[in-house]
Amino acid sequence: MSYLDNINSPSDLKKLSIDKLDYLAEEIREFLIESLSKTGGHLSSNLGVVELTIALNYCFDFSIDKIVWDVGHQAYTHKILTGRKELFNTLRKKDGLSGFPKTKESIYDHFNTGHSSTSISAILGFATARDLLGKDYNVVSVIGDGAMTGGLVYEAMNNAGANNKKLLIILNDNQMSISENVGSMSKHLSSLRSAPEYIEVKLDVRQFLERFNIVGDRINKILEKTKEGIKYAVLPNVMFEQLGIKYIGPIDGHDIAGLIKAINNVKNINKPVLLHIITKKGYGYTPAENEPSSYHGVAPFNMETGKSINTTKVETYSDVFGKFMVREANKNKKLVAITAAMPSGTGLLFFKKLYPERLFDVGIAEEHAVIFSGGLAMSGFVPVFAVYSTFLQRGYDQIIHDICIQNLHVVFAIDRAGVVGDDGDTHQGIFDISYLSHIPNLTILAPKNKTEFLKMLDYSINKHNGPIAIRYPKGVANDTYSENEQEISFNKCEVIKQNGNIAIISVGTIIDNIKPTYEKLIDEGYNISLINARFISPIDKELINNIKDNFDYIFTVEDNVFKGGFGSNLISQLIKNEIFDKKIYNISFPDEYIDHATIKELHQKYGLDTEGIYKTIKNKIGNIENGK
Repeated sequence: MSYLDNINSPSDLKKLSIDKLDYLAEEIREFLIESLSKTGGHLSSNLGVVELTIALNYCFDFSIDKIVWDVGHQAYTHKILTGRKELFNTLRKKDGLSGFPKTKESIYDHFNTGHSSTSISAILGFATARDLLGKDYNVVSVIGDGAMTGGLVYEAMNNAGANNKKLLIILNDNQMSISENVGSMSKHLSSLRSAPEYIEVKLDVRQFLERFNIVGDRINKILEKTKEGIKYAVLPNVMFEQLGIKYIGPIDGHDIAGLIKAINNVKNINKPVLLHIITKKGYGYTPAENEPSSYHGVAPFNMETGKSINTTKVETYSDVFGKFMVREANKNKKLVAITAAMPSGTGLLFFKKLYPERLFDVGIAEEHAVIFSGGLAMSGFVPVFAVYSTFLQRGYDQIIHDICIQNLHVVFAIDRAGVVGDDGDTHQGIFDISYLSHIPNLTILAPKNKTEFLKMLDYSINKHNGPIAIRYPKGVANDTYSENEQEISFNKCEVIKQNGNIAIISVGTIIDNIKPTYEKLIDEGYNISLINARFISPIDKELINNIKDNFDYIFTVEDNVFKGGFGSNLISQLIKNEIFDKKIYNISFPDEYIDHATIKELHQKYGLDTEGIYKTIKNKIGNIENGK
């Protein structure tokens, strides 16, 4: 008998007796492993919360009650239980099921998430609104111990404790974010996991009182009075309690009956409560249990072996960056690397192994990472902060206030610039040019290929003085147009081919898509110049003069939104220089959030693939030829 086949909503789940829920959990795990082996997705984090998700949907009615999944990539079981099981073959595919909670997808998803450490702030907002409206529903946050390294969590807990609103924080403690957790919070939670002293001391007090013949109600009253004192004396949970949040736990996160009992016991407490549960990332699937980091996000894989179906090894820009950092660290003793809980994703694992004292993993704390880098730079070191484009957004104020105003030599290695594909709108790196290029003192580079990327890294670390950022994409590091490549000089673009009064200006690796278009147009007899921008900010003054003197029609191509992008900034510079007689066309992503699909599909959809670029330029050239 299949239990999962009969679950189409949480109301179906509640028809099962508690003793049947373990069987349901097994079926859900099998479903997740089989489904994700075909589609890919976040595997180990979801396997770890199957029992918790069942228990939450068993105890609450999330058509009324509110739940916010921190980060949200662990919400697959929640989606299965809330009527989306049949859509899992479309997971993270174009026009398919999102890999994160989406309010547009279901009434059971109450808040869009994708970045870490936001859920407690969100549920406090829900709780405050509930009380203002005089309504009666529960609000629940499910947050991992990795997310607890984010400073936003403490701002939220401080506010929640002060306001004393009824809310429930489920701390899902699996001792992992993507990589192994670091820092004092990780140590604090470890001490909570292994603190039997509270129970032992209570037993000792009882035994002591019994020796004096103090028993019954009297012993219970004495124990009750001493209970809080004992707890604060011996347990390390004092931090949460002092913030005004009642701490309960830790409890086994894979014991469904125990979870249901605990949740039902705490859900009606009229103050903030933190329920600490212990889970194992990858639980129930041996390969994922043994290597939870490797199975955090997976491509399609063989269920029996756990091995990826596509075994072709390609060198990515993250790989190129990591290898360069190792070589450079051997020569430059002042070079240090900073990561915000992403040593693996940013290519720094080998650096960490060889130079552990020079790799600083600050946890999920991008704001702190930026200022921390500033302190290192002020002290004579050359800090390189490797961070995904979408996550650097969190450090925007610190980039301006703490780095660029002081003109400190901090290198921002911005990985996953441009669209990243199936993680969707919260992870697309299409805003970094816009939020960085207007900041004074900050230089921004974009390499067209692997060789240029290496030159830009060398330039940024060894030759530049001041804050500098290099943006590069997810994916294979190609060597397009690497022949006769010019050296990097400050604020100088690269003119690959000067020919005629029409120019294509490429920003970064999108030149891979431009190259076939350019060559096709040349074959068709058009005289077109090809320019590699290199410096996004500041824009090359000689480029402005070149446009003024030689070009009538300019096409800029970039993998950023238009507003604040290279194309719009170039237009601003031309206006500033009183150059008004040029036709400029920008090929970029529109000023909107980009949903999930493959990178190739997104380039096709928005006209940034070879065919789309060709059609746009050809159409405009046709209008030019026809005098339109």
